[in-house]
Amino acid sequence: MEGDREMHKAVCSDCGAECEVPFVPEEGKKVRCSDCFRKNRPPRRSFGGGGRSFGGGRDRFNRGPREMHKAVCAECKQECEVPFKPTEGKPVLCINCYRNKKNQSQEDEF
Repeated sequence: MEGDREMHKAVCSDCGAECEVPFVPEEGKKVRCSDCFRKNRPPRRSFGGGGRSFGGGRDRFNRGPREMHKAVCAECKQECEVPFKPTEGKPVLCINCYRNKKNQSQEDEF
């Protein structure tokens, strides 16, 4: 896909190296070469789903384990732990009921 883009010459704001970027550099805006961009890119956020484990792979970014909070599942009434602080008056689902409800809604779409 990069072959389809028009590249523009620029100077990296971090290391001073000449590089090419897929946009027109604007005066006063930082431009980074691909190496400096990779070093300074913020970590991707994960919101679960896509076969990932519940919790979104936080250990991958060295953030430590996620704080878990005790709750009672609104569906099965079992005590469970969730990775967010439950809000009074809002239903909380355990991981099993959450997955069942998600799978059910996906089946309803077809």
